[in-house]
Amino acid sequence: MRANPTRHSLPWLALLALALALAAPWCFEDQGYGIRVLTLVLLFAAMAQAWNIVGGLANQISLGHAAFFGLGAYTSTLLLMRLGISPWLGMVAAMAVAAVAGALLSLPTMRLRGHYFALATLAFGEVMRAIANTWASLTGGPVGISVPYSDGSFVLMQFKSSIPYYYLMLGAVVVATLVFAAISRSRLGYRLRAVKANPQAAEVIGVDTVRTRILAAVISAALMGACGTLYAQFIFFFDPDTVFSLAGISVRVALICIVGGIGTVAGPLVGALLIIPLEELFNDWLSGQSAGVSQLAYGLILVAIILLEPRGLMALWQRVRQPGGGRHA
Repeated sequence: MRANPTRHSLPWLALLALALALAAPWCFEDQGYGIRVLTLVLLFAAMAQAWNIVGGLANQISLGHAAFFGLGAYTSTLLLMRLGISPWLGMVAAMAVAAVAGALLSLPTMRLRGHYFALATLAFGEVMRAIANTWASLTGGPVGISVPYSDGSFVLMQFKSSIPYYYLMLGAVVVATLVFAAISRSRLGYRLRAVKANPQAAEVIGVDTVRTRILAAVISAALMGACGTLYAQFIFFFDPDTVFSLAGISVRVALICIVGGIGTVAGPLVGALLIIPLEELFNDWLSGQSAGVSQLAYGLILVAIILLEPRGLMALWQRVRQPGGGRHA
């Protein structure tokens, strides 16, 4: 049996990627817009990795992950505004609230399959957005909510430049990726793959499919809640239509995974590195043209990628490296 040289090179490739990411902010002469885009790339990579736990390992295509993201943003911010609690502690609370929401959502939906599950999660996200828009006394309603700003404070997770936020998001990516990798190699990961392949057969061999999916959903939701806290502290202003957005959050993180390679460790990172800068470039180059041209061009490129390799860019890369064998890898 031949050894796979790619497998042995993965740790070195991961270290190289991390070294490049650590050095990236210092490669920009103007540490403003470029760093901001890279920071958003890392944020969405972390969110997509969180989504990948349920979407990639369990094959549960969720369109409601914006609910957990929004809960995280509002929980930490309201704790800061009402009780003066540091966002570092608020992030823990945000993860707990999002995890509870993930568990509550899982109870009635985990028996659902395919588009029925997707529609149920979509409805949950829309309900949370409607509640946030209506409950103005708590959330500020459609007007939104502003994070109280202090002139640079580590305790308040507020900094004078974008670089510390970049490293915070990089830390989030590393944590989310390590969690995903650990789950994929654990008993939970094997159970999720069994459930993904054939839920009925998994139950026959003793896998508690409902408990397995709920646990995956809770972990995924908690990571999304943490990302919501980081986003709130980075942006300083948000409203329900932003943090509970179907297209801006839920669909985008799913698309990042699908384009990059759903169920793979590197897929969300590759997808975010392509999609977020591509959005920015098309909006910059074509936003002055006829309405919708930038989104049309952007969409056509994504469709072309999916048609070229439905399993994503990671599978396409494997095909390029191993001609004739990538289809069966």
